[in-house]
Amino acid sequence: MKNTTTQSNKPTHRAYAVTKRGEKSYWKEIGAVWAHKDGKGFSLALDCLPLNDAEIVIREPIPEEAQGDAAPSEAQAA
Repeated sequence: MKNTTTQSNKPTHRAYAVTKRGEKSYWKEIGAVWAHKDGKGFSLALDCLPLNDAEIVIREPIPEEAQGDAAPSEAQAA
C-alpha cells in the first residue's frame, strides 16, 4: 500500500543514530524520512532503533559523489 502523504518515493532526509564517546561522534544511518505533500509534517521509517543513549538526528542526504564512506560530521549537526 502506497503512502499518499509523501511527495515522492525518494526520501527527502535520512535518520541517523549519533552516539558520542568523549570528543568523537559515531553516525549510523538507521532510516529515511519523507516530507508530506502539504509541507506540514514528515513520515519516518526506521530500520532499527538506537541504543546506548544515542540521539536520533534527521539530516538531508549527502550527495553520493561527495559522501564516499564518510557519514555526516559532527560539525554538520544542527
